[in-house]
Amino acid sequence: MACRDPARQLISIRRTNDGNVQRVVRERYLRNDIACGSAACRVCPPSANVRLQAKPNEGLCGKFPANHYIAPNAEVVVNQIALLEHPEIKNILIFSTVADEVEQLSLPAFERLKTLCANTTKSISCFANEFHRDTFVERNPKESKESRNLRSLVVASKWYVEHLKHAQPSPAVLILTNTDKDLALIDAPAMTVFDYVGALKTSEPLLDVLAKPSTLEDLKTSTFHYPPHLKPSVIQAGLKSAKYFQGKFHASRENYLEATVSVEGLDKSVLIQGHVSLNRAVNEDIVAIEIFPEDKWSAPSNLVLEEEPDVDAASGEASEENEENEKSRQLKDDMEKKMQQKVAKKDKQPTGKVVGIIKRNWRTYCGVLRPKTSKTSTRYVFVPADRKIPLVRVETQQGDLLQGKRIVVAIDEWPRSSKLPIGHYVKRLGEVGDKNAENEVLLLEHDVQHDKFSDAVLACLPTMPWILTDEEVKKRTDFRHLAICSVDPPGCTDIDDALHYRVLPNGNIEVGVHIADVTHFVRPGNAMDQEAASRGTTVYLVDQRIDMLPGLLSGNLCSLRGGEERLAMSSVWEMTQTAEILNVTFSKSVIRSRAALTYGEAQMRIDDASLTDEVTVGLRGLNRLAKILRARRKLNGALFLASPEVRFNIDSETHDPIDVQTKELKETNFMVEEFMLLANISVAEKIHKEFPEYALLRRHPAPPLSSYDPVLKAAQSKHLDLTAKDGKSLSDSLEKAYIPGQPYFNTMLRILTTRCMMQAVYFCSGTVEYHDYQHYGLATPIYTHFTSPIRRYADVMVHRFLAAAISKDVTYPELLDRKVMDKVCQNINYRHRMAQYAGRASVSLHTQLFFRNRKVDEEAYVLFVRKNALQVLIPKYGLEGTIMLSAKNDKTDIGFKFDQEDQSQTTGSVTFRTFDRLVVQISVDQSSLQHHRLVVNVVEPIIPGFSVTPSTETAPVGAPPKMRKIAGDA
Repeated sequence: MACRDPARQLISIRRTNDGNVQRVVRERYLRNDIACGSAACRVCPPSANVRLQAKPNEGLCGKFPANHYIAPNAEVVVNQIALLEHPEIKNILIFSTVADEVEQLSLPAFERLKTLCANTTKSISCFANEFHRDTFVERNPKESKESRNLRSLVVASKWYVEHLKHAQPSPAVLILTNTDKDLALIDAPAMTVFDYVGALKTSEPLLDVLAKPSTLEDLKTSTFHYPPHLKPSVIQAGLKSAKYFQGKFHASRENYLEATVSVEGLDKSVLIQGHVSLNRAVNEDIVAIEIFPEDKWSAPSNLVLEEEPDVDAASGEASEENEENEKSRQLKDDMEKKMQQKVAKKDKQPTGKVVGIIKRNWRTYCGVLRPKTSKTSTRYVFVPADRKIPLVRVETQQGDLLQGKRIVVAIDEWPRSSKLPIGHYVKRLGEVGDKNAENEVLLLEHDVQHDKFSDAVLACLPTMPWILTDEEVKKRTDFRHLAICSVDPPGCTDIDDALHYRVLPNGNIEVGVHIADVTHFVRPGNAMDQEAASRGTTVYLVDQRIDMLPGLLSGNLCSLRGGEERLAMSSVWEMTQTAEILNVTFSKSVIRSRAALTYGEAQMRIDDASLTDEVTVGLRGLNRLAKILRARRKLNGALFLASPEVRFNIDSETHDPIDVQTKELKETNFMVEEFMLLANISVAEKIHKEFPEYALLRRHPAPPLSSYDPVLKAAQSKHLDLTAKDGKSLSDSLEKAYIPGQPYFNTMLRILTTRCMMQAVYFCSGTVEYHDYQHYGLATPIYTHFTSPIRRYADVMVHRFLAAAISKDVTYPELLDRKVMDKVCQNINYRHRMAQYAGRASVSLHTQLFFRNRKVDEEAYVLFVRKNALQVLIPKYGLEGTIMLSAKNDKTDIGFKFDQEDQSQTTGSVTFRTFDRLVVQISVDQSSLQHHRLVVNVVEPIIPGFSVTPSTETAPVGAPPKMRKIAGDA
């Protein structure tokens, strides 16, 4: 019989953010009916949450052959989470005291532990020993928290064995520790994780997966390559006195010796240059920095540099100075000197150095091993796929097997005595160049959640066949009689939106935007809602789509397919013939789309004067109104920028790209975009009016004027005067910026302007002042996302606000909690950003696959001029590439001279400036297993010793160059 003991008081001391000490008192009720989660149990009532096997790990460990569950302590979870995630490690017991200690020790490890415990396919069980009457352990006077936690682990393990003593066979519980220092204190079966893994009979050796104990060399004999990090107490005192500043470390993709730190309250990021000033910080770390006096400030170097390790940096041992090492070090010294050259005062920005690490944000990293320099050594250099991450030194016995493979590595530490961070091998993904392995790399690197939907999520789906009931129809506005249609890209199955147009009896126009009513199926707080909130967005790659919602919803019940009845959220305007809006109404509705068209099919209907059906007439009316709305937005100062986009034609069998070309946009693209923008603005106004403190909105901050310097300088080089004092002046001056005979110049200028923009972000209205709500790119004071709830969780939340605002649904506590909403916004901003990066990486991967074993000559234009490189755009394919002007090998360096003021590179009679046209040769360098990379070389102008011979290959046929105009954020 279940019973509950009186509350126990738990008293703890915590330090607040302002440094004060706070006493925390919590009450805890103990009970005896918490299920153990073991399939071997004969005592606990049947439960769906049985995750542990009845005969666990039988004969798996040579040193502990009995059936057993493993119970890791917190140190093992924090340091060896990769091992626990391995598919061959099963029957894991996580006690709540261990989970609580992990949360205190490492939030990243705790998040991975939560994900692991939520994975229903993994044999792992979380037992709340803190709340069970027989396993709760009172903390003794003067006992440390760590000692009490260790006692709790032992008591809970013993209780488990006693609880399962009637099972046949009765399983043991083996406690795992990270070191042997705790073994003497444990009066229960226990061993170190290293001894345990070393005796496992698994399909592959798992010792390499373990993070080794600290490898710090003897301080008396070590050579230090970096200054020491300050102690936390010194950092805290320095932050209070404003001697030091806290910020996020952002490593450069182009120059491994350069980074910036974004500090809250400072207008500009702080520049960090040189390996000593970088001082072992890794991308995304939270660091403490010291800002130099203004006379020591510098400017970004404009250098493109990739890290090349010394031989002894790879081995981690002192080695004799050899010619290769000396050249590598000399190159690094030369580059650091170049970075320290004098710069104009107007170009300087705050510059500083890293003095300490406040929080490491290390994760696992994908990449490859470099071939080892010694046949007998087990130490390798790992090259991460992400160029923002430094090379990593790893030790593995499987090095020969892992050559040419994509692998995952975790960083363990970065001592002063090591030139490179030290890590360990986690797992193998596949062969370098294999598309499946490379896709897995880009998904992992961009933190895209791509596991199959869990049973709990799928259980939230409606049973099939789904039927629209009369009762549901009565609650909604019925639009099934209207000529509604959708217009989308070819092959689109997740159709979020549809449109209608009709002339009213009074001569005015009615326009409707109908959006899939996802919130009818995804209810707040259920497993599907939690999964969608975590994923944040659907991720579109070249050859696949990772859905935010299960396919039954995204591709079927929520998709507004032609000829099928669907539930929608509708925004309907009455407007004049000149697109002046008279009123707008919102409703939950029922629709039946008459046609699901592609952009091309819709354009053909509009252009074919012989077609006079209701859908086609509606499309023509919508197109006419969209042009008026677009022109009006342009007058208001909306920016129409550009971004190169490419489209791949994929082989249906191999899924490899067989053609690549820039995407061609039609009038119908802009038509749909205008009405999506209008719907988003109208809904933003409505939900903000009803929920001024909680509404989820989207803003696009105006960039600081200094951000425009690169594009203003580039325009001046062509004797054009751009004005960027506000969005309207920038929009107007871009419209006038044309050069006769250079049709692509304006597109290039708009692409450069796009690079100057800030990122648009989601936010909770109560956390930002109203004057900061503005969307700079769209020139609108308020904006949100409403039109794509199948693929964006932000839109799901907006639908909930709108439904509550029109009294078609109820609010719930989390919806009206600013802290909760702010957390939701932070996550979807992160997921949206990662999805964009993953999409670009997928394009880059398929570009490499397409140009592999090809050499193609194409027209290109200079986008940026760097100190040692040109970055060019190839319009036909929408690709960007880097042409290195100074090589590592002095024999091929023909002496380009960089002019900082003129932003040009000159050799002999040839000068390269931004926007200059040239002919380049595109190929893929496959000589390095680490990075198959796109190589761009100059064909014309002809520079002896530098330009390459023209290719005889015929370029693949593609569409003529088109730019993608960006209105901002539809």
